[in-house]
Amino acid sequence: MAGWSQTIIVGNVGGDPEMRYLQSGVGVCSFSVAVTRRWTDRNANEQREKTTWYRVSCWRNLAETANNLIRKGTQIMVVGNVEARAYLDKSGQPAATIELTADNFQLLGSRADNAGSSGDYAGGQSGGVDDIPF
Repeated sequence: MAGWSQTIIVGNVGGDPEMRYLQSGVGVCSFSVAVTRRWTDRNANEQREKTTWYRVSCWRNLAETANNLIRKGTQIMVVGNVEARAYLDKSGQPAATIELTADNFQLLGSRADNAGSSGDYAGGQSGGVDDIPF
């Protein structure tokens, strides 16, 4: 039986994207997104928050689009497939990361104004802004 999953995150980009190219010429753009969840602790009647960091990778045309448009602090929605990965950090201690391979993303604004440029960008075979008819 085949399976399928999709993850949607909304958060703020933690730093400018990093663009690189594989030996085959395929572009990969990576950036981090902080997703902060806030709630009220009913027992202590205090505001609480927890931030989860996701490492996002965009491929091919979507990578080029992400590299051109995404900047640190931008609020973004990313849709894709998530994978958790365990590894040993520089000091040899166990660590984990959450990696999201993006199928598409939408810019929602900047942290400062929440009203920056917005747009929907999709990956795939042709993907990205090449599919927008204007």
